[in-house]
Amino acid sequence: MEKTSRIPGFYKLPIPERVKIVKEFANLSDEDVELLTKASSLDLEIADKMIENVIGTFPMAFGIATNFLINGKDYLVPMVIEESSVVAAASNAAKWCRAGGGITSIATESIMMSQIQLTKVKDPYSAKVKILEHKDELLKIANEQDPILVKLGGGAKDLEVRVINSAVGPMVITHLVVDVKDAMGANAVNTMAEAVAPYIEEITGGKVYLRIITNLADKRLVRARCRVPKDVIGGEEVVDGVVIAWAFADADPYRAATHNKGIMNGVDAVVIATGNDWRAVEAGAHAYAARFGIYKPLSVWEKDENGDLVGTLEMPLAIGIIGGAVRVHPLAQLSLKILGVKTAKELAEIIGAVGLAQNLAALRALATEGIQKGHMKLHARNIAIMAGAKGEMVDKVAEIMIKNRKIRFDYAQEVIEKLKRGEPIE
Repeated sequence: MEKTSRIPGFYKLPIPERVKIVKEFANLSDEDVELLTKASSLDLEIADKMIENVIGTFPMAFGIATNFLINGKDYLVPMVIEESSVVAAASNAAKWCRAGGGITSIATESIMMSQIQLTKVKDPYSAKVKILEHKDELLKIANEQDPILVKLGGGAKDLEVRVINSAVGPMVITHLVVDVKDAMGANAVNTMAEAVAPYIEEITGGKVYLRIITNLADKRLVRARCRVPKDVIGGEEVVDGVVIAWAFADADPYRAATHNKGIMNGVDAVVIATGNDWRAVEAGAHAYAARFGIYKPLSVWEKDENGDLVGTLEMPLAIGIIGGAVRVHPLAQLSLKILGVKTAKELAEIIGAVGLAQNLAALRALATEGIQKGHMKLHARNIAIMAGAKGEMVDKVAEIMIKNRKIRFDYAQEVIEKLKRGEPIE
């Protein structure tokens, strides 16, 4: 039977049934399932090698977004996040996009850049030309640092040099342009930058200070696109509402910040699930959103000639499938197995698609019933658990709080006590 991520009622199933479906979809082993479901999937010895001063581990909820059809292929998407309704929203939006043929997502090559900061030169523009004159030698030095990357077809490919003015005078900034292939690339480009710095000092007579990656990875982009039929999303009025909501973000950076946060809800959840550096991704995304001097949304929503909703997203996405926590953390490896990805490019395309879907879900909610309706049910359950509800009582307490529009800790405690005593609740 052909695999499909379209699984109606997935969220209603008990956890063992959900795990069984994912196991069959991704061909997981019994050991993989145990890793997913045991109390802590990160051994303390591994954790102690990942960061300093380890005293324990901090688990987060690991969910699966369904319904994703990306570039004609079905995916079950692992998402790790603490915020309620995000996974459900992504799954719903993926279903709407599926009705329009799914999401198309294209990532560029894995190009990262490091910056070498040259200071204390009297003739900065002359220094710039000198550096460019020695481009071949500089690239050779850089590529000697990572022969394996070069053998795989990656490595330092180009140099860019800029002169910038600063509070302490002019600086000559060299960008080392590196194809990092399936890695995120920070270690590779930083090592190369440190290696070429002394030679840049030698040929210019200046002083190099910083030699570091830039997280504004504007040569490593993902572009995602979807079409949602108007009747699937609730009619042309809803389409108009989504477009108007996007136009608000396009006109106002205060709104754009929250608009993009909605995108990053989906992006970060997959980035974390796969063991990638979500802070680097966040930094790149927000810098890219402000690259023209005013903060803008990372997506665009339009209405086509048929009245259907069309969405596009463009953002930098520096992620990898090798190196760092991706290779060390067992659940990161399991996430990649569930996705079935073989390259960083494919993973970037999935993450871009999830970001677009997440944005769609948020905008539709805002343009119709408001964002709180979806949040409140899950928020009420959390409050019920905090107040001491267990098992079937959790949903019962949550329903009563929602019905009476009193989603508060003290009221949850009151409801729990009355339920235990068998007293009626108005």
